[in-house]
Amino acid sequence: MEEKGMSENKQYENEYKVQAVKLAKKIGAVKAANELQIPVNTLYGWIRKARIGSLDIGCGERSPEESLNIAEENQQLRKRIKALEKENKRLSEMNEFLEDAAAFFAVSRQKSGKNKG
Repeated sequence: MEEKGMSENKQYENEYKVQAVKLAKKIGAVKAANELQIPVNTLYGWIRKARIGSLDIGCGERSPEESLNIAEENQQLRKRIKALEKENKRLSEMNEFLEDAAAFFAVSRQKSGKNKG
């Protein structure tokens, strides 16, 4: 009575992994693993892959809350990048100004040094 998922080192089909992860989300990983008769660590691996995006389980995988959080986080990160780019530009301009000022004062000092001598 060889059921799907019982033999070790078995290659599982992508769709099987997808359904297993979805089941785990509904009833919990341990219950799902027992029900599917697969090692719980294997299932945890698939869940991890789904979370980082290397196992594509379709748009139904993320809860609306997760999607909202990701969208919010992206928005926050975009704002932060904009602010950092603005600050970077300001600092670059300041740096240029200071370099010009330093050069100007170095020349002025040389002139005034010559005049005194």
